[in-house]
Amino acid sequence: MMSQIHNRTDQLDLNLLKVFEAVYREQNLSRAAQALFLTPSAVSHAVARLRLQFGDPLFVRDGRRMSPTPACQRLAPSLLDALGRLRELLQQWDRFDPARTRQSFRIGMPDATESALLPALAQALDAQAPGATLASVAVTRRELGRELAGGQVDLAIDVALPISEPVRHRPLFQDGFCVVMRRGHALAKRLSLKQYLQARHVAVSTRASGQVIEDIALLNLGLQRQIALRCQNYHSACQVVAESDHLLTMPAGLAGRIAASAQLQRAAVPFALPAAQLHLYWHANSEFDPANQWLREVVVGVCERGLFG
Repeated sequence: MMSQIHNRTDQLDLNLLKVFEAVYREQNLSRAAQALFLTPSAVSHAVARLRLQFGDPLFVRDGRRMSPTPACQRLAPSLLDALGRLRELLQQWDRFDPARTRQSFRIGMPDATESALLPALAQALDAQAPGATLASVAVTRRELGRELAGGQVDLAIDVALPISEPVRHRPLFQDGFCVVMRRGHALAKRLSLKQYLQARHVAVSTRASGQVIEDIALLNLGLQRQIALRCQNYHSACQVVAESDHLLTMPAGLAGRIAASAQLQRAAVPFALPAAQLHLYWHANSEFDPANQWLREVVVGVCERGLFG
């Protein structure tokens, strides 16, 4: 029985369903043919194929009237409803209404970006697309292209990466760095380069090893600092710094959000440290998808309004 059902659906010509709909509504072959802009002969042949497909006469002639069989009467309401929904879906294929959508979106972003961007992004979605859902997920940089291509994430936000087609990107914003320390720290009033190098530091990276951006900048100057602790996110690092004499170099926008609540003070970085530029990434397959276009606009709008940080 299951194999028969699969055979029917696998071999079904959707054009035949349009004929079924017309004959069922008109209950007359000639009027159905006129509605479909076909010849009565073509409609008659299509009905014959439908009968073979469903294993039922479907319609029996009663004078000029084509009366539906009991099986046809059972089938028709669900089938016509499905055809109507299919037409509605196809009509909306190139349109997207955020106010009505119940779509789920996934954006890959680092922990630091999530901490600063997600609250403003959630507010924007609540206002524009209250039925949508959003998931912020971690994406490793080497897997970024594959996850965008496979649809595991709709967008990604990360630092500038050596990316090429079919992954596309645009700059979102840049954020400078500052040094944070506990309130009352001896270096809070003035932080020189010498004092910075003599202090003990917390480094933040999701990687198990490798240098972070501030250490790369120092090495370019022929300098090195003392790393006392390495952790995976800035919130943990801030808690450590709040209860020690360690220093933490972190994005200024994120520091602005959490420094006050974590009882931290900020100071300028005492050497040239380039600002981190974050980019928005998407796959070429999603370039003209209206839902993806809308989500990109939301992310860009949030950043342009200065809601980050």
